[in-house]
Amino acid sequence: MLASASLIAFSVTRDSARALHFYRDVLGLTLVEDSPYALVFDANGTMLRVQKVADYTPHPFTQVGWKVNDIRKVAAELAGLGVALERYPFLQQDDLGTWSSPDGSAVVAWFKDPDGNLVSLTQWA
Repeated sequence: MLASASLIAFSVTRDSARALHFYRDVLGLTLVEDSPYALVFDANGTMLRVQKVADYTPHPFTQVGWKVNDIRKVAAELAGLGVALERYPFLQQDDLGTWSSPDGSAVVAWFKDPDGNLVSLTQWA
């Protein structure tokens, strides 16, 4: 039923000015709309609606993520823009903070947006 429908991704923000700067100026997404309810971005053809809320507690798991072709390049670019990649003591991560899955099928890195939402990058083998 929905296999041919377009997916819409959602996130949330308590501070739309900071979220706008982060998603547009740091991550490079195109702003489509800034309404009283949400910031709407074009994420390579997928709509990302960052909902404006008064209060929110970030979840401890990934909120939204991107599939990338060269995770080390993207991770280094983000670090150069001041984005800190998350470090987890229970994972073996490289110098940039990327982690390789045990079966070698993916390399993953995580970082947080200004509201503390966990965002991921994944490079599939």
